[in-house]
Amino acid sequence: MAQIGTFTREENGAYAGAIKTLTLSVKATIKPCDRDNDRAPDFRVTAGGVEFGAGWTRTARETGAEYLSLKLDDPSFTAPVYASLIQGDNGEHKLIWSR
Repeated sequence: MAQIGTFTREENGAYAGAIKTLTLSVKATIKPCDRDNDRAPDFRVTAGGVEFGAGWTRTARETGAEYLSLKLDDPSFTAPVYASLIQGDNGEHKLIWSR
């Protein structure tokens, strides 16, 4: 697993930060959204006003810690990227990529 982003949580529940991969380097926001149904995401990921991902709140089985499970997709990606936004040290949140 590799860290591809760092975010800070804002007072309104949104996250602001940056995502950097081999093909992408953007400032991004992860904002809560209204859920119309149970399958709708809890969060939307945007950069420059363009939505390129969605996120769902999850709870880790072993620790009970909450995290965000994200699916990011961009035309420059060969396939969607699945990542987890987890709380790190000093109030920062780390975006961890996994296959």
